[in-house]
Amino acid sequence: MYDDRLIIAGREFKSRLWVGTGKYKDFAETKKAIEVSGADVVTVAVRRVNITDRSRENLLDYIDPKQYVILPNTAGCYTVEDAVRYARLARAAGISDLVKLEVLGDERTLFPDTAGLIEAAKILIKEGFVVLPYTNDDPIVAKKLVDIGCPAVMPLAAPIGSGLGIRNPYNLKIIMETVKVPIIVDAGVGTASDAALAMEYGADAVLMNTAIAGAQDPIAMAEAMKYAVSAGRLAYKAGRIPRKLYATASSPIEGML
Repeated sequence: MYDDRLIIAGREFKSRLWVGTGKYKDFAETKKAIEVSGADVVTVAVRRVNITDRSRENLLDYIDPKQYVILPNTAGCYTVEDAVRYARLARAAGISDLVKLEVLGDERTLFPDTAGLIEAAKILIKEGFVVLPYTNDDPIVAKKLVDIGCPAVMPLAAPIGSGLGIRNPYNLKIIMETVKVPIIVDAGVGTASDAALAMEYGADAVLMNTAIAGAQDPIAMAEAMKYAVSAGRLAYKAGRIPRKLYATASSPIEGML
């Protein structure tokens, strides 16, 4: 129906739903949720999840790197030095030169330290990494990240794990209109309607973890998110009708007595 490929830095992705791997009860549940979600990008926190020591139980024993794009992230890093170190560790372990870059600025909100984020991104891009930065919903910061070479940006919808949904749709809309790279809405999704709305606004993809892993039935929520992202994307491409204050009859009135 549409040429609707998602391409970032020359890589084509099949699904516009990207998922995390934290907070599941065990690796088996993680694997099942990922399968049901239809996602082909799976992000893992290098600092928190064992993906580098193959002598111990390893997430990669459950998630085949040949089937999924493993996207290491620097979750839990509050300094430029830590974020850069964990990105390098993931690449040294043969995981990927693709990295979701997080430099956090506050333990309570987990909001990004955008100055540190830009600094770390510059270092990693210079070293050949493909940097996907987790940032706030500031259009100016998003533009700066693109200007230094980030091939996509990942603005938050709301604080990580909050489930609040999209708190500032207008800023996200401005980012989508002014930044000419794929926009992946990251963090804050609470349920399927939040994901659908992000896609209807024009996001190129949505990344989530807690909304699925923290649900009462993570497997069912993973399936719901798959449909929500697909429906939201299709609605965006189809184009919604304008909002009007007054009614418009659905049936033609020509020829009525």
